[in-house]
Amino acid sequence: MKSGFLDKLIDRLDRLDPKSLQTQFLHLAQERGLMETIFQSLQEGVLVIDARSRLTYANRAAERLAGFSFEETEGRPIATIIREIDWNGILKLDPREWSKLIHHEIEITYPEPRFLSFYIVPLASAEQHKEEGAVIILRDVTHDRRHEASRMESERLNAIKLLAAGVAHEIGNPLNALNIHLQLLAREIGTLPQERNPQLKELVEIAQSEISRLDLIITQFLRAIRPSQPAFTPTQIEDVLKESLMLLKQEIQNRNIHIHVKCPAPLPRIHADPHQIKQVFFNLAKNAFHAMSDNGTLDISMEADDQFLIITFTDTGCGIKPEDFGHIFDPYFTTKASGSGLGLMIVQRIIQEHGGQIKVVSQPEKGTSFTILLPLIDRRVRMLKAPDGETPSAEQSNGSASPPGSTGRARRTRAKTGKP
Repeated sequence: MKSGFLDKLIDRLDRLDPKSLQTQFLHLAQERGLMETIFQSLQEGVLVIDARSRLTYANRAAERLAGFSFEETEGRPIATIIREIDWNGILKLDPREWSKLIHHEIEITYPEPRFLSFYIVPLASAEQHKEEGAVIILRDVTHDRRHEASRMESERLNAIKLLAAGVAHEIGNPLNALNIHLQLLAREIGTLPQERNPQLKELVEIAQSEISRLDLIITQFLRAIRPSQPAFTPTQIEDVLKESLMLLKQEIQNRNIHIHVKCPAPLPRIHADPHQIKQVFFNLAKNAFHAMSDNGTLDISMEADDQFLIITFTDTGCGIKPEDFGHIFDPYFTTKASGSGLGLMIVQRIIQEHGGQIKVVSQPEKGTSFTILLPLIDRRVRMLKAPDGETPSAEQSNGSASPPGSTGRARRTRAKTGKP
């Protein structure tokens, strides 16, 4: 490449004395140093190739983006760095056709997976504008591509959610009709002779149980895609747990599961939505049951400290594999053959809406503990021990639990996972 200054200098070489020549070369060196500094400061990659598509220049950004060393590749064909492009064909184009070139995007895997966008600018000499090569400008568009993919995925999921919500609603209507007719059928069976009554009654109960299970799946699905805001009220958490376990009484008896509840009385009340907290307890207990074989044990402990009510569910099940830890709260992620993958996602959302936290500790083949922390209505002030000779000071804390819609620290805390 020759700058306008360099062209003028060459034209005047025979008319310059040594001192003037030295001055001009210093000027040229300064100009080159400035341009080099500018090129090396760019975030975009800059590559220069000659008329034979050989690499003659590359800045550091180009080396970083394309994963090569200019010292090792100088003078080699550009096709060794950027493949699948007809460089010889491009360099032979008529100058008027350069404007027809559109930029290209390529995907590379080295030194790391990324998408690169690049466009080509022809280089012409001062003599009759003869083509001497081209400049290639590289730009990392990985973030743009991922953002676009994320936006499209979000739109697709929203469309699927809208469709699924409509389908779930339409399924709910015939399920309700079936349930009503099964109740009427049960009444009619009661009038039949006694010898046929038990068998038919058992068949109706099985059908009603399956309808209830389908209704529960639809309810969980709708809660996941159309979450409702909690209706906060002063709540005694022991009563909510008792009601939750009553819903599972039949399964507990059938599988001979041992439930141990440790609850020092009385526990302080909290601001909560009893129905949503009941859903949390129900989902955690069901997960524990699925993780355990018959005769398993579920320990539930409840206690309070200065700021939180702490509820822990500990099972003796198969535990969570380390590779699954990062996905347990993802929607539709499940390791169960018939699971929906929505239970823990609903649990996490409800706890976050209550300004609480959820922690998980698990060991494969030994069991899993889910610990829930829910803020108390009145957080007690805890005195800190002061150094000798100083007046004790109180640890500052909020006077009440995070109200609905607040953005306090506890509300923003995401689920924490403990490694086995």
